[in-house]
Amino acid sequence: MLQLFGLDPASYHPSPLHDPNRAFRETNCYVDLWIELLHARGIPPESALAAACTVDFEGDQWTFFKPSPEDLLRLHGIDVHEMQLYRPTADHLAEQLAAGRTMTLEVDSFYLPDTCATAYRRAHVKSSIAVEAIDPKGERLRYFHGSGYYELAGEDYRGVFRLGRAFSDDVLPPYVELVNFDAGPRLQGDDLRREVSLSLARQLAFKPKRNPWLAFGERLERDLPLLLGGSDGDYHAYAFATVRQCGAAFEIARSFVEWLAPASAPASDAAAALSRQVNGAKTLLFKLARRRAFDPRPAIEDLAADWSLAMNALDRVALAAEGRAA
Repeated sequence: MLQLFGLDPASYHPSPLHDPNRAFRETNCYVDLWIELLHARGIPPESALAAACTVDFEGDQWTFFKPSPEDLLRLHGIDVHEMQLYRPTADHLAEQLAAGRTMTLEVDSFYLPDTCATAYRRAHVKSSIAVEAIDPKGERLRYFHGSGYYELAGEDYRGVFRLGRAFSDDVLPPYVELVNFDAGPRLQGDDLRREVSLSLARQLAFKPKRNPWLAFGERLERDLPLLLGGSDGDYHAYAFATVRQCGAAFEIARSFVEWLAPASAPASDAAAALSRQVNGAKTLLFKLARRRAFDPRPAIEDLAADWSLAMNALDRVALAAEGRAA
């Protein structure tokens, strides 16, 4: 096989950010693959996730947060940009892996064995993976997805790459990104934490202008009757875009600030307020799952207060970092 890191799915140990004991073990498909890609590269994934600190409620969903390409380049020398497919995708992958690079690509979860509890051979659902190894002749692929590292082969390989079947002209090629690990210098130790602190300060300059929990609470009150009368599919889609997404973001944000400033009082305050939001999001998730009427306002008020506390504490973390940098 052409391999990037020489990993084996049978012995691979996922990042602690995907520990089974976390409230939201999986975040979203793109963040999850980057957590494992950075972890396998020997880079603390938390360092690239400042964006989790400033997620917002965007009218009908919480922010689908992602690592910043600018941070990946500035902090770790990793360049990520869209790639043009003009040959079979597997051919591109083989060439890039041989050069020490990889690709992220959108695929159909119908062919991803790790989704056996949800979409595998049941539903056609778009997801993103990062490829670690490929064997074109043997039709095998090893990839990061969700909370781990997996292998697929045979019919699944042909399905992922759309091999052996005809497609109509209106079927578009997948969105893919090229990942170059050697585009610039890689920061480590105190230098890395210093630059990540400045990334946090830049991120906080764009934090939500209005408390996102209050905005979500207003929308939830309108949506709740429809959810209670809707299908299980409606509930799961709503939950993923709202309480699961923000709960995962705040749990990642907590890990980020604990990694960034483990001995800082403001960081401890931020982590505590973020933890309460994680637990509150999980409680809302359970209440929505029961499909029974309830009044969300008391919970939303508490969560809104904790968001304000977290933002104030994060501002103090950033100010302290700027003072040290000066």
